[in-house]
Amino acid sequence: MTNKLPPGQFETQKWPILHQGDVYPFNESTWKFKLFGEVEKELELSYQEVMELPKTISSIDMHCVTTWSKFGNSFEGIAFREFLNLIHINDGVKYVKIYGYYNGDPFGYSANLPLNALLGDDSLFIYKWKDEQRNWQEITPKHGYPLRFIPPAAFYLWKGSKWVSGIRFMKEDEEGFWEELGYSMTANPFKEERYR
Repeated sequence: MTNKLPPGQFETQKWPILHQGDVYPFNESTWKFKLFGEVEKELELSYQEVMELPKTISSIDMHCVTTWSKFGNSFEGIAFREFLNLIHINDGVKYVKIYGYYNGDPFGYSANLPLNALLGDDSLFIYKWKDEQRNWQEITPKHGYPLRFIPPAAFYLWKGSKWVSGIRFMKEDEEGFWEELGYSMTANPFKEERYR
């Protein structure tokens, strides 16, 4: 789907900054990443432990529900599957919620996603990026530093949680932050699944 513009979208060279709530002030000594829910044993990782995981570089198109799309993005980060390799999930897990900080609450923001869509190189927890105009650089606090989830291009970008704090594994689908406010549960930009 690289460089394919979904219906109702326009292409931009910028990476617009849109977020709800305060910008998270990163503190390495207190930052944690939690793997929990339908798992045999919950796991909590420090920032250093997360950053020691294998890295992936991938190109992923971004499509925002506010109608912009950005192509030519390269991201460096940790593939979703690397976290999956650290735990044993229970039988029947089909969905996840990816959490992020929201106004001081480490689990105040969340986005629901189907597990089987997140197993490739286009599902990354990123910390660096570049495009055709910019060399490699760390993502800024407003873009989700120190770690932000970028979903595959088959999802609108609100599924890309900023200031990530954990993954909850689920057997049944469940609304996240924007889904509770009437946004689509599936959020496919090529089908214009913006709202319910």
